[in-house]
Amino acid sequence: MKMRTDNMPGNFLRWILVSLMALPALAFAEDAAKVTAIWGKVQINGKSAAMDSQIPENTTIKTGADGYIYLKTLDDGLLIVRPNSEARIVSYHVDKNDPANTRIKLELVSGVARSVSGSAVKLARQNFRFNTPVAAIGVRGTDFIVSTTQDVTRVVVLDGGVVVSGFDGACSPQGGGPCEGISATELFARQQGMLLQINKGQSKPQLLQSAPGILPDSLAPPRSDEPGSKTLGANNNTNVAGVIDPNLDPNKAGGVQQTLVNNKPSTGGGNSGGQVVLANTIIWGRYFDLFGQKAEIDTRKQDENQSKNVGMNNYYAVFQAKNTEWQVPNTGSMGFAMKDGQALIVDKVKSLESAAKLENGKLQLDFATATFTTGFDVISGSEKFALRGEGSVYANGVLYGVNQQVPSANMSVNGVVTAEKGGTASYVFSSKLDEDGKRMVYGVTYWNKR
Repeated sequence: MKMRTDNMPGNFLRWILVSLMALPALAFAEDAAKVTAIWGKVQINGKSAAMDSQIPENTTIKTGADGYIYLKTLDDGLLIVRPNSEARIVSYHVDKNDPANTRIKLELVSGVARSVSGSAVKLARQNFRFNTPVAAIGVRGTDFIVSTTQDVTRVVVLDGGVVVSGFDGACSPQGGGPCEGISATELFARQQGMLLQINKGQSKPQLLQSAPGILPDSLAPPRSDEPGSKTLGANNNTNVAGVIDPNLDPNKAGGVQQTLVNNKPSTGGGNSGGQVVLANTIIWGRYFDLFGQKAEIDTRKQDENQSKNVGMNNYYAVFQAKNTEWQVPNTGSMGFAMKDGQALIVDKVKSLESAAKLENGKLQLDFATATFTTGFDVISGSEKFALRGEGSVYANGVLYGVNQQVPSANMSVNGVVTAEKGGTASYVFSSKLDEDGKRMVYGVTYWNKR
């Protein structure tokens, strides 16, 4: 059919021609990735993820406490997002004819993810960027695992190498490709037993000896069927904790001691009524030496004892004992009183660490809405800071709430509630004490049911 154009206004004709020219590009536009496997709760742009669905650019992926998702990228790479994580595929433009035009950018907002480079990334490494809230990661043709919070990022390399830099004047989150300035630090798979760690506000990452408690796999273990996994740990059901008395202050009576858990039904009197009595289900404390005092948790030992790490910040960790997961109810509520806790205020400008006290603690769980609220005052000298947190209570007892930076929730919380003593909880927390995060507070709390 011949289109008559002689009587058409000029602007309208030009609009038609431009639209027709754009049609082929739209018809052959490629998606960034395809969903190849899902377990547990996973959302893509706020909707439940579906098998074999195509994932476009500018997509947000969120996983619950039991959520895993495997994505095959259009260049046959792999992106795995593990539990309690949020990731974004910002852009995934591949030009097979001219790799110089390829542009790929991924982000991990929180949690743990693994990235395996596809063919397009290997041909255009200079145009690949993997961001976290505190660091830019570039690749040398690579398979790597990242864990991140808003304050600290850790990177482990399984194959190839990465280059990591903090955000500073020469490296911005908006950029593309690796940051190659004087702050950039490389890590290669041949450097066995090493990882890169970078804290918020730092420009140059630290090269550290790996320890199970700080490995990304300790925070969110890989499934046993994860493709080509060379990392520690297995699935969530087998990566659970050894047993230590919750009194972890070596200066207190009894100190740190190894104990046994008797999970057999009680045959004696008292109020047990034949119910299974759980003891020492939560292990919490500081995981490295500080102020001349030894660490209260040996993360390597916890890993050897099949530890389940349910929360960790820059100083403290919470583990859960083996076979003590609690299927929380879906109705009712439960209130807790703080029994113990520790906190540090960190001045990043002055490089100072000072101990703080915790007072007026409250923790309330609402099982009907699967949510919690918590709060306390942090006391340091004449200073007093009111911290508040809120988040989700998952079916297995995990407590998770990101730092909302709003008056109702100004701290991040990661922990667990168990059935021990009718209800016991513990969580690590972190919060900014000023707007730019130059002063931070990190801590851990331990709670019993009121």
